[in-house]
Amino acid sequence: MFSPEGPSLSELAVQALTSVERGYDLLAPKFDHTPFRTPDSILEAVTKALTPLGPFEDGLDLCCGTGAGLDVLAQVCRTSVTGVDFSAGMLDVARRLPPPDGPDVHWVHADARALPFGPAFDLVVSFGAFGHFLPRELPGLFGQVHSVLRPGGGFAFPVLAPPRPTGLGFWMLLGFDAVMRVRNALWRPPFVMYYRAFRLGEVLRELERTGFATELYALPDFGERADGSPRARLVVARKVSPRQGP
Repeated sequence: MFSPEGPSLSELAVQALTSVERGYDLLAPKFDHTPFRTPDSILEAVTKALTPLGPFEDGLDLCCGTGAGLDVLAQVCRTSVTGVDFSAGMLDVARRLPPPDGPDVHWVHADARALPFGPAFDLVVSFGAFGHFLPRELPGLFGQVHSVLRPGGGFAFPVLAPPRPTGLGFWMLLGFDAVMRVRNALWRPPFVMYYRAFRLGEVLRELERTGFATELYALPDFGERADGSPRARLVVARKVSPRQGP
């Protein structure tokens, strides 16, 4: 599961017994050698899907980690790309890596639930971060994204079709979430990382309540399931109206 350059099981255990922020600070030097980094195949598929929707001027990678998503933004944005993350350790690694060619690159240490920007972006992307937010936090998170987008700007993120109960993957994810819930019931601070808490139907409804119009684009590189539905899709939510509610 991990390359020789990745973390050991004992290191992962130590990280999982801290907070999410501290855990990622500790994991940062080896993060790109773990399965937690978004695979290049997904990044390339998202770039391919976003290209005909652009070009965009300024882009933001929400919960950017070590910056893999900035390579996507750099190919579809002309002026600037910004990565924001609440782990200083992850940002330190990102800053040491060669920046992508093209637009200006910026790194910002901040919490996605309290973004320090005005409406400064035409595109916000996020990869693999939503499991770190409880369902009750999503309205506030989407409200933050809405607030930093210019009118007509887009919020894009890939989603994979959930595994079937007949497959091993379903039970592995179910077991992982169960372990994390037990851990959080017995240990403080909590470590929020739930793979099955992000349900697409609920997410789409919440995006629309926030003032987005949503579209789904198949990512054909990942093929189809037995029923003909795509294995992976890109959600593109465009800012079309003021945020609803408080």
